[in-house]
Amino acid sequence: MSSSTQVGTQTAPHDLFSLQGRVALVTGGSRGIGRMIATGLLQAGAKRVYISARKAEACDATAAALRDEGFDCISLPADVSSVEGARGLAARIAEREPALDILVNNAGAAWGAPFAEFPEGGWDKVVDLNLKSPFFLTQALHELLAKAAELRPAKVINIASIDGISVNPLETYSYAASKAGLIHMTKRMALRLIENNIVVNAIAPGAFASEMNKVARDHGDEVAARVPAGRVGVDEDMAGAAIYLASRAGDYVVGTTLVVDGGVTISRG
Repeated sequence: MSSSTQVGTQTAPHDLFSLQGRVALVTGGSRGIGRMIATGLLQAGAKRVYISARKAEACDATAAALRDEGFDCISLPADVSSVEGARGLAARIAEREPALDILVNNAGAAWGAPFAEFPEGGWDKVVDLNLKSPFFLTQALHELLAKAAELRPAKVINIASIDGISVNPLETYSYAASKAGLIHMTKRMALRLIENNIVVNAIAPGAFASEMNKVARDHGDEVAARVPAGRVGVDEDMAGAAIYLASRAGDYVVGTTLVVDGGVTISRG
């Protein structure tokens, strides 16, 4: 048994949440929740964070901004909605790194339309990116994650949504289905990958101001009035959740979905 898995050892509190020396990949990392997480991992001491997004210009700009702050952030633009795209991104990581400590599957899309008019394209686009991509990208990176896990637990964090837990009144059928599926798939993946010392969990965000959640971004006060905590989420809320799961502090949390929503889901009943 490696020192990272021994029972009874003690870690100093300031080291519990440290990501010193870790290498991470955050998909959808150019903006919104992905950028919040990428920034948080770097601030917690991550050695290097790769960010990926479909739009190369935005991905490059975010990486450059984080490098200007003194962090090692590398842009690897990619469309991971297909198996080919996921494997291509994994190959680019493998060219640069012998192992990968942290994978954050955050890339996502949404689509809303009335039931009678909901299109197949709106179904396939969302389900491919939100549900298929996390599985096949993790599969493609399994060898690198397992290599990192020889020394200490590697981490996979899937970004779900509270819309996969409770029903949103908006007609976002494929989005809700994909996020509910991702939450359950997280449990199934966790049972398998813990055999390789790879810890899989999910985060279900509530209202955070982002390009994905334009309502929270553009009508924050109105949204906050419906949140028991009285506000929408901010960068530190999301970064803190990701750091917890990615660090030593979260090593014994397996197959769980951490809800970060200011109390919205429990208020929905």
